[in-house]
Amino acid sequence: MGGRVQVIRHGKPAATWGGDDEDPGLDAVGQEQARAVAAVLAALPTAERPTRVVSSPLRRCRETAAPLAAILGVAVEIEPAVGEIPTPAALSTEARPAWLKQAFAGDWADIEGDRDYLAWTREVAAALARYEGCAVFSHFVALNAAVAAAEGTAAVLAFRPDHASVTTFEVVDNALRLIDKGREASTGVL
Repeated sequence: MGGRVQVIRHGKPAATWGGDDEDPGLDAVGQEQARAVAAVLAALPTAERPTRVVSSPLRRCRETAAPLAAILGVAVEIEPAVGEIPTPAALSTEARPAWLKQAFAGDWADIEGDRDYLAWTREVAAALARYEGCAVFSHFVALNAAVAAAEGTAAVLAFRPDHASVTTFEVVDNALRLIDKGREASTGVL
């Protein structure tokens, strides 16, 4: 049996895509979600409790990670590879929601853009596999990429992780095996 990695979707942000703030932090609900998920993770049995805290560089993830890092007495480590899906360079901020909706209707290999998004799913999964024993704070799309890579599926929409939900993977031979999808909910992403 390999080690586990818990991947947490960030808490509810203060703004959504297309707004004035391109890197919003958490709103009051998101801050409470961050404290609640930190308490849950810190209370796990010793063998399952994370020993390190890793975050996407984006503020909403860093703020969600901060309470757990404080409880564990560790610094939040930043990992760009678990950040948001790279948006095509020519796409405006206003056009991003429509691009995401179109992407979620199909397969990873069919996403239009200036990169190979199927390869991006493998990059996300490989990054997560390096963080055995860690709690990794990431995003809706990156979580879908990791689940797709772990399950070998082509569909972009693997599930709808709720804010501050915990998805658990086991790392086996440097690859992810899905143990448990996090709590699901409706989302403003789609």
